[in-house]
Amino acid sequence: MADARVASLAFGGAPAGNLYTGVEHDAACEAIAHAWRSGITHFDTAPYYGYGLSESRLGEALAGIERSGYTLSTKVGRLIDVDESRHDRSDGFAVDGRRAYFDYSRDGVLRSLESSIKRLRTGRIDLLLLHDIGELTHGERHAQVLAQALDEALPAMAALRDQGVVGAIGLGVNEEAVCLEVMQRFPLDAVMLAGRYTLFEQARSETVMARAQADGVSVLVAAPYNSGLLGSDTGPGDTYDYAPASAVIRERAQRFYEVCGRTHAQVGAAALQFPLAHPAVAKVVCGLRSTAEVDSAIARMRAPIPSATWTALVAEGLLDPRVPTP
Repeated sequence: MADARVASLAFGGAPAGNLYTGVEHDAACEAIAHAWRSGITHFDTAPYYGYGLSESRLGEALAGIERSGYTLSTKVGRLIDVDESRHDRSDGFAVDGRRAYFDYSRDGVLRSLESSIKRLRTGRIDLLLLHDIGELTHGERHAQVLAQALDEALPAMAALRDQGVVGAIGLGVNEEAVCLEVMQRFPLDAVMLAGRYTLFEQARSETVMARAQADGVSVLVAAPYNSGLLGSDTGPGDTYDYAPASAVIRERAQRFYEVCGRTHAQVGAAALQFPLAHPAVAKVVCGLRSTAEVDSAIARMRAPIPSATWTALVAEGLLDPRVPTP
């Protein structure tokens, strides 16, 4: 019998695209295959993750598995080019000779999906997400990008859904505001929200979570450790929101470790399990790069969390008392 808790965990494919550091090809493919064998059945990726490398590795690792045995999400909004002279790590991916650039046009969506389908070796995508729109990413160009997303990208994605090429459509973003801007103007099936509805913070997702629940929009919670801040068993990590964590952030994170230690719970387990208590949340998406990380995430999904842990986190002012807990 399938373990429902493990099935609620999705494989985040950014590390398989050499996020921050290189991963050996065979090791990445084995991590993906091991995740499926262990009961993880949803795999998330994007062209941006390693400039196609993550998608290619997922396609290879899943090639021998019956397509009905797993689901895939990928993203549109960037196109990938070969650039032999490029040796740049500023995007965070340890990959040379390729570059990514934004394209939210109808043609860009179609070209991106066509390339993704080839790399993933599949005939369909279960969930197609529009990647990284919003002021956080685009600054002064936000209004222009949003207009093009609403006029071109999202209608093209909806047409692909109507044609049966993709099963569902949504956004893959890091900020609440753009979700709300789109949700009131275009019907979505899902939102992948990274780092905003987590054990560490809920304030910057309160409105979108309520809207998603009311509208029947599924939420996939990504970056449940807030970019590694709560990922270790021993103490706070050095990064938060894909950047070095400030002393204030690390001090607050340390309090989670103190409460969990006092109540006999693992911080990482609490971080993975917490989002799934919300009725709008369908999956928690955890970036994984090795079989050891897969095993650790699965163990965390199964680990018992005493009710005293949630009570103490609320009492300490670390968890919003209004949010549901497991």
